[in-house]
Amino acid sequence: MKLEIEQRQKEGIFILDLKGRLVLGPEDMTVRQRLQSLLDAGNDNVIVNLKEVADIDSTGLGTLVYCALRFRESGGKLVLLNLSGSQARLPDMLKLNAVFETYQNEVTAVNSFFPERTPNRYDILDFVEEQERRA
Repeated sequence: MKLEIEQRQKEGIFILDLKGRLVLGPEDMTVRQRLQSLLDAGNDNVIVNLKEVADIDSTGLGTLVYCALRFRESGGKLVLLNLSGSQARLPDMLKLNAVFETYQNEVTAVNSFFPERTPNRYDILDFVEEQERRA
């Protein structure tokens, strides 16, 4: 199955939607070239959406690691979105959490590029304690 890449933008962040297999051969080279062209054009904040990726081999993973490091060197970042079942365990198993930020929600992935958007946490215990103090 040939790898297809659709590119879109959300709030200035480029999102690459991959569909197919990310494996050794034309597939991994296509991803590497697309990411490098974004980086060369000064677009150094990218989300790679893997929701429709059926298989990732070690070469495909190596391509993502290489590109993530290149983006970091340029002052940007590359994050992964929608790792499925067995793929979701890859960063933990291979100790790649230092290289990748992974998200299951596109809004959260986009917001990760904007540190000021950290959501306010609602702590029910704090609320209850405040209510008791007021009473």
